[in-house]
Amino acid sequence: MGGEQQEPTGPDLAQGVALEELGEGRIVQGHVAGEGVVVARVDGEVYALDAACTHYGVALGGGIVEGHTIRCPAHHSRFDLRTGDAVAAPALRPTGCWNVEVRDGRAYLTGKREPAPSAKASSPVDEPRSVVIVGAGAAGTACAEMLRREGFGGSVTLVDAGGDPPVDRPNLSKDYLAGTAPEEWMPLFPAEFYAERGIELVLGARVSGVDTDAGKVRLMNGRTLDYDALLLATGSEPVRLPIPAPRAHYLRTLADSRAIIRAAEGAKTAVVVGSSFIGLEVAASLRARGLQVAVVSHDALPLARVLGPELGGMLQRLHEDHGVRFHLNDGVTAVGETSVTLKSGPTIDADLVVVGIGVRPGIALGSWAGLKVENGIVVDEQLRTSAPRVWAAGDVCRWPDPWTGAPIRSEHWVVAQRQGQAVARNMLGRGEPFSAAPFFWSAHYDVTISYVGHAEKWDAIEIDGDPRAHDCTAIYRKDGRPLAVATIARDRASLQVEAAMEADDLARVEAAIRGG
Repeated sequence: MGGEQQEPTGPDLAQGVALEELGEGRIVQGHVAGEGVVVARVDGEVYALDAACTHYGVALGGGIVEGHTIRCPAHHSRFDLRTGDAVAAPALRPTGCWNVEVRDGRAYLTGKREPAPSAKASSPVDEPRSVVIVGAGAAGTACAEMLRREGFGGSVTLVDAGGDPPVDRPNLSKDYLAGTAPEEWMPLFPAEFYAERGIELVLGARVSGVDTDAGKVRLMNGRTLDYDALLLATGSEPVRLPIPAPRAHYLRTLADSRAIIRAAEGAKTAVVVGSSFIGLEVAASLRARGLQVAVVSHDALPLARVLGPELGGMLQRLHEDHGVRFHLNDGVTAVGETSVTLKSGPTIDADLVVVGIGVRPGIALGSWAGLKVENGIVVDEQLRTSAPRVWAAGDVCRWPDPWTGAPIRSEHWVVAQRQGQAVARNMLGRGEPFSAAPFFWSAHYDVTISYVGHAEKWDAIEIDGDPRAHDCTAIYRKDGRPLAVATIARDRASLQVEAAMEADDLARVEAAIRGG
């Protein structure tokens, strides 16, 4: 997977850095022989890692240290300072480690070393012999990778109805669709990864049923897969227009994004139906390709139900400044060959139509298997379903939020990846509650919104800063308690809020909000 590599900045760390500059938990970014490096001190020990996050190449120097991990400021990946291991998604590959020698009050980097494997807990005697994962999206792929990283030696079978290997799905509506990310960036792992790790990747295969008593997954092609542990990571499906619209595009897979790109090549005008995150990101990407874009939405403001009126209004102005036209409080009643008809009456040109009006969790398989289902497959704090040896993760699962205590479901990439990683560890008997705070980001032109927490409803939104200037924090409160925090151009605060929520520390959350 590709990304924007940062030019090395800061001091030449080959000359050493004074220990007095390395306050506890402080990050110093510099370089050695042209390579970016970050140095941090934790519990008196000095650690050094490559400065570029292995997710998109963002410099780690703008992040924070929490315990023995460093967190990336852009998309909240986490790396173990002691080993370089990528301990929390979206980064899935380790970063480079450096040897550090302390003498005469200075820390010197004396050479690069291979990342050491992270310490593994001993495997229980009842470790599964075979794992089947249904769904090769964020959660399923992360689970398979983490099983092997944790040293699991049994069989791992990753089944997906799609025909493409797992890809970096957030980019399908962002840089890849905009034409600024080449297709070679899109696979989560190289083609040889799965064979090298002993992961059987079964593509183009639909599951016809699950027998949780016998531990069997039946495929529509007649094949039966036995399992000792099963992950249902069936994701979600786009909500379809309730009218005939055979030429409308929906965006969920790499094939969907390719189809939109092909259609955009001969188009001048596009209509995006829906002002969801996907809809607005598609609008921005099509504008980058030079199309005239109109957004039609039932909403009075884009994303106001998720972000509130201030940030919703900011997003509308941002897109309008880039030439997008909005038809709000409206809908589409007909999709013609070169136009769409609006509920309000007018017909507008549309060489290309893309629909982004939400998704529904893919709960059918869980329901057929007799699992407890309520707006998603219900799981406990370790992401176990109501059936033994069966877990669920990603868009399809509904889990207890440790910050609020409420059952929640999230349709975001990083959450799904981290849940898949947690399931892998729990399949191996780790018994770890899933405690990661929900996080997502959404990019619109040169503005990125980072969102930590989960707020379906709130009774107050506090705004610090100026949304019009694209520099602000929005705090979503219920009965005075912060449920979620959205930030623009305040990456460090976003990281601090995330770490405080995961520590279940309300005082720290409030301090992070205030910039403390």
